[in-house]
Amino acid sequence: MVGARLPTGLVRDLDMIENVEQADRSTTIRKLLCRAVADWKLEHQARQYGSGKASLARAAREAGVSVWEMMDYLRSRKIAAQYDLEDLEADLKTVRARTLLR
Repeated sequence: MVGARLPTGLVRDLDMIENVEQADRSTTIRKLLCRAVADWKLEHQARQYGSGKASLARAAREAGVSVWEMMDYLRSRKIAAQYDLEDLEADLKTVRARTLLR
């Protein structure tokens, strides 16, 4: 159970959403809060990735989205890929080693 004081304008907006969605106050607030938290996690993890504090896979996992969704989000936010020549060489080395094992 969480209680919060809300500004009058926000309560009016909630009333409008409840009427449109045909939902009660608790359901409406839960739905909007879940969306806001998901958006915050995505933005936060994008910042972590952009600053080099998280890998792409980790940022996606922590944000609760696929790597492809995270890549699309990063692209939309114009956050540069944290992938350099050394990363490419390491990936190519891994691919070559796996190819030779077959």
